[in-house]
Order: sequence, then structure tokens, then C-alpha cells
Amino acid sequence: MIRIRNVGHQIAGQSILQGVDLDIPQGGLTALVGPNGAGKSTLLSLVARLQTLQSGQIEINGRDLGQISHGDLAQLLAILPQVLTSTHRISVQDLVGFGRYPYSRGRLGPKDREIIADVLESFELQEIKHRFLDTLSGGQRQRAYTAMAWAQDTEYLLLDEPLNNLDIAASRSLMSRLKTLAAQQGRTIVIVLHDINYAAGYADHIVAMKAGRVETAGPPAEVVSEAFLRAVFDTDARVILEEERPLVVV
Repeated sequence: MIRIRNVGHQIAGQSILQGVDLDIPQGGLTALVGPNGAGKSTLLSLVARLQTLQSGQIEINGRDLGQISHGDLAQLLAILPQVLTSTHRISVQDLVGFGRYPYSRGRLGPKDREIIADVLESFELQEIKHRFLDTLSGGQRQRAYTAMAWAQDTEYLLLDEPLNNLDIAASRSLMSRLKTLAAQQGRTIVIVLHDINYAAGYADHIVAMKAGRVETAGPPAEVVSEAFLRAVFDTDARVILEEERPLVVV
């Protein structure tokens, strides 16, 4: 479990997070939702230690985040940020292999190669594994980057808006794949999403943020309602049930 207590954060004197208290359950898929500027990406980066924690406390599996060594953290938690370093002249297979660096230090062994092969298969990348990233569609490229993070073989995977610039088919495919893999392998995925229907349709747990605070958290059926949309998104819309999951109709 990721335990967050009284976390605050400022950038250039502007408050981004204020007294955030949150427990992210172990296992399954947790979606962070909320309007732009709610603090979702900042919170994710603090959990991944990409930014320095200014106030409050974060624990992972009962261990204080600040006391975990860089090596141990890299084998416990992986993050795929929004802005990715351009590595277009690299093959899909080599990119996925980067996920093994915390273990191999650049020298892939038999176990690393086995994991890479399994991940390529899980993300349906075998047929394009020798292609360069700049020859791929946006959906294929995002799938390759996500596979790289998955190959890190961590208990926790943090994804910051991985559906950006993906079409409906690619978005649905990626969300379905992540949900299935998390359930099969017992991993915990924390994902920042803008589309509330993807969160409601695929997440096991939703955390809604607004103005740097957590507004509500829980299973989709308990969180997503018309009152919730008004309170968090300042939006009037209908919510119906589709296969026992809420669906926002706009």
C-alpha cells in the first residue's frame, strides 16, 4: 500500500498540493482523476521521488519513501511520465530492455531476456520488436513505452496520462491490457486519467482531486455520480449504469 499523509507542495510560491491524505490500495488499478491543475501529476512525481517531498510523509509497504535506496526503489516502483525523452532511433525490443536496467546495469542476462520476451508478447509487440520508434503509430509507441516500464518488474507502476494523443481503439486496448495484467500478476497500477469514463470503466479504485486536495476516493460505483461531477469538475451531466459500472453521458 502507498500511504500519503499531510503532503503539501509548492512551486514558485504557488500551492500545488495541500494536506493530501490518501491510501492507495495494493493490487489492481487506481485512477487519479480531476480537472487540470488539481495536482495529480505532482502527486505522482512525489511518490516516484522525481520531485523532493517538501512536507508530509509518504510510505510504500510501510517503508518511509525517503529512507528507501535508489536501487531498492527502482525495483519496487516504476513511473512513465507524460514527457518522454526522445529515443526514436532505437528498436522496440531495445527500448523494452531499458526496463531491466535496475537489475542488469546494462548487461542483460538470461532472466532479463526471458522477461523482455514475455513483456513483448504480453503487449503484442513481437511483430514490431525490431522496428524503430519513429516508424510506429502513436498507439504503438505508447504501448512500447508502457511495456518498457512493465519490464522493470516492479510491484507498483505509475502512469501519467498514458492515453494522451491515443485514439479510442488504442486507448481501450491499453486500458484493457493493463487491467488484465495487473490482475494476473498481482501488481498495482496508479494511472492519471482525464477521461472519467475510462476511469469508471477500468479502474478498481478512483481518487478524485481538485485544487490540490483529495475530494473523494473509492470504487467507481461509489464515487462517480452526478453530484460528484458537479463538485469535482463543475459539470452537469447524466450518470447511468452500464454493466454495473457508472457511465457519464454528456
